[in-house]
Amino acid sequence: MPVHQDRVVSGMRPTGKLHLGHYHGVLKNWLKLQHEFECFFFVADWHALTTHYEDPKVIAESVWDMCIDWLAVGVNPGSAKLFIQSRVFEHAELHLLLSMITPLSWLERVPSYKDQQSKLREKDLSTYGFLGYPALQSADILIYRASQVPVGEDQVSHVELTREIARRFNHLYGKDPGFEEKAEQAIKKIGKKNAKLYKDLRKRFQEQGDEQALKTAHALLSTQQNITLDERERLFGYLEGGGKIILPEPQALLPMRQKCRAWTDKKCPSPTTIRSLCAKIPCKWRKNY
Repeated sequence: MPVHQDRVVSGMRPTGKLHLGHYHGVLKNWLKLQHEFECFFFVADWHALTTHYEDPKVIAESVWDMCIDWLAVGVNPGSAKLFIQSRVFEHAELHLLLSMITPLSWLERVPSYKDQQSKLREKDLSTYGFLGYPALQSADILIYRASQVPVGEDQVSHVELTREIARRFNHLYGKDPGFEEKAEQAIKKIGKKNAKLYKDLRKRFQEQGDEQALKTAHALLSTQQNITLDERERLFGYLEGGGKIILPEPQALLPMRQKCRAWTDKKCPSPTTIRSLCAKIPCKWRKNY
């Protein structure tokens, strides 16, 4: 199956009270996205264990308080799917599978790995859980076949790693014996006219890099009723010159910068700057926000 073009996945770690940085950096964007995409917003309690494994009590205390804050600012369960990460065991299962194929060097090169270790010197972060955080994040995204992941600029590298992991997974497991022959047999099932169009679009994409041809071919395959799910996945992979696209690659969705009331005369600071400025201010979700 292809990536869901209108699906967004995002999570937040329950490690304490939310503040204005969370609102301006994450929630404000969620309020907009929930009306534009199919959204999956989750409480990332397993992720919180990567830095709070010695005292998990704060995680349990923060989970439901954070959900209440989400509802208070306008995140709507009728518009978005809200859930707790640890209640969906498949996240852990896919994380385990991905960890088996992810090179250690890929995890060590993630910028936030050494950056967070230097910032949180009071914590012992020399654990696999902390090192493997991006692999778990990849599982969170890939399990829903999301097309886009809303992140700040400092998190783009995590999405790029997710794309690389998905690409490696597909390369390892997407081609079975006789892949090309089976793909050609599947093409015949979609009808002579559609088969000719599919081959033309495939040639345009592979020879000219025509992205519009790729999108058109995806749309064509999505409407076919005469092929099985396995055959459809095979044709998606054959289209791009590889194996079956088992795990689609998502894109990073960067939020639009907006002017904040506190900085009306100049450009709004980045979410990272806001978080650092507001870290000690509990947010009461005042009306003027």
